[in-house]
Amino acid sequence: MKFKTFGRHGKEGVKNLARNRWMSIASISAVTVTLLLVGVFATLLLNLNDIGTQIEEDVEVRVFIDRTTDQQGQEELEEKLGNIAPVSSVEFQSKEEGLNQLIDSMGDEGEVFQSLKDENPLNDVFIVKTKDPEDTIQVAQSIEDFEHVEKVEYAKETVERLFNVMDMARNVGLAIIAGLLFTAMFLIANTIRITIVARRREIEIMKMVGATNWFIRWPFLFEGILIGILGAIIPIGLVVFGYDYLYTEITTRYPTLFIDLLPVYPFVFEVSGILILMGVIIGLWGSFTSIRKYLKV
Repeated sequence: MKFKTFGRHGKEGVKNLARNRWMSIASISAVTVTLLLVGVFATLLLNLNDIGTQIEEDVEVRVFIDRTTDQQGQEELEEKLGNIAPVSSVEFQSKEEGLNQLIDSMGDEGEVFQSLKDENPLNDVFIVKTKDPEDTIQVAQSIEDFEHVEKVEYAKETVERLFNVMDMARNVGLAIIAGLLFTAMFLIANTIRITIVARRREIEIMKMVGATNWFIRWPFLFEGILIGILGAIIPIGLVVFGYDYLYTEITTRYPTLFIDLLPVYPFVFEVSGILILMGVIIGLWGSFTSIRKYLKV
């Protein structure tokens, strides 16, 4: 397509918006509300996914070594643990290190446990992590039958509940976003369909004098793109400033929070790009589906 022709189609798209200004405003408003909700849900979903990943990465299997195990048995057990396919790392923690961690975690009350240093009742432990956190349960169950293992701990119920909740949250979030996008596409399609109905006689004449389908279609596609872009401006502004404010408030008020939100930058740029892209896609789709049947003359 020549640049001159491209410019003409763009101008026609702008004129279409102006001719049907009230319907255009209604359509842009619908896209604005929809993309704002999409932006909010996308922000929550992406942060939830990142938080879930942070928590999943902390999931570990603690393998308590039998007290009667000698050095050779301990080395053999470590080798067997490392040879399990889903395992990514095996870290040894001596009972002395375990006791020191316990004392430190108790703060001032930890002094009560100082007397245990002479006769340490804890076990040496192997801390096992898997490549995929969802393999944790399977790996833990297989380790329970290993020689030199006194017991295995991995917070079974907590781990299972965590994975179930994360999967459900992701699926629900994606379903809501998909529903909102479909609604926006439907509204844009109806708005542009009204424009096309009003101009169907003009379209029929253009077809009769030899205009191609794409020559007729392009102005309406530009109109849909403009509706999508204009509808994305306010949601982008609200999401960017809203997330920046929320991030600052949370990190300032709760600096010791055990989970981290995604950094403001480049996160807000990524969400802005997603909203612009969604606006363009739903505008194009709405225009394309609306004009298709009127080109069959």
